[in-house]
Amino acid sequence: MNKIEQLIEELCPQGVEFKTLGEVIKLKKGKQLNKEFLSENGLYPAYNGGISYSGFTNNYNYNENTIIISQGGASAGFVNFVTTKFYANAHCYVVLTKTEVVKNRYAYHFLKLNQEKLTNKQHGAGIPALKTSEVLDIPIPIPPLTIQKEIVKILDNFTRLEAELKAELEARKKQYEHYREELLSFGDDVEFRALGEVGKFLRGSAITKKETTVGEIPVVANAPIPICFHGESNRAGETIVVSRSGANCGLVSFWKQPIFVTDAFSIHLETALLKPKFIYYFLKKNQKTIHSMKKGYGVPHVRVKDFEPYPVPIPPLSKQKKIVAILDKFDALVNDISTGLPAEIAARKKQYEYYRNQLLTFKPLETQDVN
Repeated sequence: MNKIEQLIEELCPQGVEFKTLGEVIKLKKGKQLNKEFLSENGLYPAYNGGISYSGFTNNYNYNENTIIISQGGASAGFVNFVTTKFYANAHCYVVLTKTEVVKNRYAYHFLKLNQEKLTNKQHGAGIPALKTSEVLDIPIPIPPLTIQKEIVKILDNFTRLEAELKAELEARKKQYEHYREELLSFGDDVEFRALGEVGKFLRGSAITKKETTVGEIPVVANAPIPICFHGESNRAGETIVVSRSGANCGLVSFWKQPIFVTDAFSIHLETALLKPKFIYYFLKKNQKTIHSMKKGYGVPHVRVKDFEPYPVPIPPLSKQKKIVAILDKFDALVNDISTGLPAEIAARKKQYEYYRNQLLTFKPLETQDVN
């Protein structure tokens, strides 16, 4: 029997009283803050209807360590905990707990447990919104404050570990970008040639919806993840793919396994001169520039003929191999969802969610027989 179970057995052997959230919190709505008062350099974050702050302002209307819930917009129902003074805008609910009954962080973890339910309660044909009743009517278990404190201690430890991993990931991403910039910047001692001189471009093939119902070959178009699957491939080996149209036009991705390329084109290099992964990293370093090559006022697109003159460096293959080996390690650390930091973050998140569900599930207080 763990410490929580012991406390429950000692302090509430007959079960736990349930109340509605409306009985233990006050739910207030933020006040409208016009856009002209928002900036990138204000003193306090301003929260509205999103999952993060929408900007900064020099005034605040709530103190730090406060629970908020997105009231309007696509993220209505999202629960957050603000650790600094902040400004709550008009599409932001502020949760003020009656601390003599329920601990602030206990209420936060409970609301986070119910976040999906809240987001599913959005209403309205225009901008989605969340009614106050959808929050206030939720029943919440109210164990003694001693038990709440222990639960908070355990769950906060999980959230702290996840936050530390996320901070580590951000630091590693910056480190990755630094080394990529440094390793892929070349001077006059390295020859540059047009991409069209050292490789050829192949357009993707059209595919019908019916053809995507069977098979295990990834279909690649405008994202670094498959849009569906197919029974046959039209590319094999190491392949650089550039999305051709849409919001992600110009997005560069790299594939090792056989794929089916559709609304995109692939780049095939003279391997006696260039390693495909090396050119992939070089193009990713310049991803913003490549995105700026898009054309069109309707559906934006990039054209092969604009890529053909694109200059790429041709250092010795041995140097290319070393650069790829270094960047592969960084890339795996910051992007690999099976072994890198993203995998560790996902594991900690699942662990937190599992224990949150276990620790916030209580037996209702048994009704006493008065006869």
